[in-house]
Amino acid sequence: MKIPFKKFQGTGNDFVIIDNRTLFFDKENIKQIAFICSRKFGVGSDGLILIENHKDYDFNMVFFNPDGSQSFCGNGSRCAVRFAYDLGITKKHTQFLSTDGWHEAIILDNQEVKLKMSDVSNLEHNTDFDFMDTGSPHYVTFTTNVMELDIVTKGSEIRYSDAYKNQGGTNVNFIEAEGDFYHVRTYERGVENETLSCGTGVTACALSVGVKNNLEESKIKIQTKGGRLMVDFKKDEENNFTDIWLFGPATFVFDGVISIEN
Repeated sequence: MKIPFKKFQGTGNDFVIIDNRTLFFDKENIKQIAFICSRKFGVGSDGLILIENHKDYDFNMVFFNPDGSQSFCGNGSRCAVRFAYDLGITKKHTQFLSTDGWHEAIILDNQEVKLKMSDVSNLEHNTDFDFMDTGSPHYVTFTTNVMELDIVTKGSEIRYSDAYKNQGGTNVNFIEAEGDFYHVRTYERGVENETLSCGTGVTACALSVGVKNNLEESKIKIQTKGGRLMVDFKKDEENNFTDIWLFGPATFVFDGVISIEN
């Protein structure tokens, strides 16, 4: 079977996106998903995205990690919005459905995509770390010399620790302040490695900054290894976050066709 696709990236977080409005793609075939995402044997990506029809929204976005597990993906959603717009499915202002519910997004005049994230009211604030769900579970810890850390070793230790292994694991973020922005590095479950950027992780880090500095609202600039993102939010006294928006680029890389054995 030949599968047409397009590849997009958002600050180095890259995705294979398939127009599955005819439902031709076998979503139950985990080996097929892993093959397409494989950087050695397939196209290579941090995830696979399917765009499907939905009766109440502009489209339904189905996201798979390279291991076949499903979750919400912030950077992937921004890329999916750009893909759907290029197909003519949506206008610059769109609403779509994903794993954690409906989302709103806007393609800005500078061609960046502004994505509304789900509200967060489950932030667990601890002395050494924060834990929350921003569409995917995230562990956030502030550190020094973040660019020198062994992210894979430290991240995997937390991801597979007793505290999270029975919950399917967690993504792990390390954050360090520098001037008017923050450096963030993320170990992603499902990828089982560091990615150049993670939208839900960047969002989690921005919310942790909000708690740490008791900010009622703010625009937090985040520098990932793949580029710059920004998160806008509002927070109440109980650390409930609303009106959360993730800003950043969503860039077309290339398109192609991959052959899959049935």
